[in-house]
Amino acid sequence: MALETTTWDPADHIETAEDVAAYLEAAFEDGDPAVIATMLGAIARSKGMTKIARDAGVTREALYKALSADGDPRLSTLLGVVRALGLTLTVAPKSAA
Repeated sequence: MALETTTWDPADHIETAEDVAAYLEAAFEDGDPAVIATMLGAIARSKGMTKIARDAGVTREALYKALSADGDPRLSTLLGVVRALGLTLTVAPKSAA
């Protein structure tokens, strides 16, 4: 009997502002730009890519491309998406380990 699998999409599990913050915080902790872009894409999909693209001032197609694993969003796109999601970015010193 073959095992049937499905692809897990974080966009299906992002519902609250706390979910958004937790997923994005984890992506930034990872530090890989591809992970950050991909997670921003999942968050944008969970909120409606067309609305987020409009609010960020870019086309939907450009946003899909920028927020893919192969994408490299411009800083203006990144900041526009963050604003469109109702978020702010903050910077804190790295804690000593």
